[in-house]
Formats: sequence, C-alpha cells, structure tokens
Amino acid sequence: MHNPVWQRSSFCGGGGNNCIEIAADDRSTVIRESSDPCAILTTDRAALRAFVVAVKGGHFDRLLS
Repeated sequence: MHNPVWQRSSFCGGGGNNCIEIAADDRSTVIRESSDPCAILTTDRAALRAFVVAVKGGHFDRLLS
C-alpha cells in the first residue's frame, strides 16, 4: 500500500502516542501503533474482522484469581 491515509479512533484523546492507527484499500488493511509508526502489521479485512469478533466475544480474556 503506497501512501496510506491513517485514521485514529475517536477514543484516542489528545493525539498522543498511545493510539492504534489503521488504513485500508481494496486489497489490504494496515495497522500501526502511533508510538512506533515504522512497525506496520498488514492483514486482510476478513482476518481483521475475525480477530475483532473474537476479541469482542471474550476469546482472549483471562480469568482473574
């Protein structure tokens, strides 16, 4: 993806360096953390959607003792 247009969540207050940024085109979705913008994760929409559904479904939650 050349020259991605990065978007931040509206929950990222103040534009600090603790935000997740995302950009997408027809083929891929790229994700980075604002504190380390050179480290970019590339995925496709279906895989990202499955991950988000799993997170929302609690599949990665840990039980606290």
